[in-house]
Amino acid sequence: MRLKDAIRPTIRLAIADDLPVLQAIEIAAGAAFADLGMDLVAGDEPATIATLLGYVADGRAWVAIDAESRPCGYLLAEIVDDCAHIEQVSVHPDFRGRRIGRDLIDHCENWARAAGLPAMTLTTYRDVAWNGPYYELLGFAYLADATPGLREIRRREAAAGLDAWPRACMRRAISSAR
Repeated sequence: MRLKDAIRPTIRLAIADDLPVLQAIEIAAGAAFADLGMDLVAGDEPATIATLLGYVADGRAWVAIDAESRPCGYLLAEIVDDCAHIEQVSVHPDFRGRRIGRDLIDHCENWARAAGLPAMTLTTYRDVAWNGPYYELLGFAYLADATPGLREIRRREAAAGLDAWPRACMRRAISSAR
């Protein structure tokens, strides 16, 4: 086992210097969708630096850093309908399978708990293994009825053509203690 494989990344708030790396992570992580014939998703542009700076300024962007203090994954959160909404979570393909996505989501849950929010939400592809089924393993459940804010997110996703594949809204209640 290589040293970097044995060391779990730590999570910290993202800073402005991280942002070009976050864009590169998003591009690398998104490439896997091409293997499923989801070229529109694979070719989707990452968030702009200006957009990412908004998350950084609001303290809603976290990075997982490797042993050399380089970002290898990240999570962006919003508040939608009084819940912590995971806008984006991505892990560089070189770091898959190390619980980094799970750690980032758990970190978001801790943030949401401290903010007094009752749940986390996200939108995702229902049939992509590292999307809907993965989030189910992490305790998220599909929502039959989306809240107004989630309906608006889904409307924007559909307008961008992302509904070419089945998408869904999911929710996970915030546990009282962890």
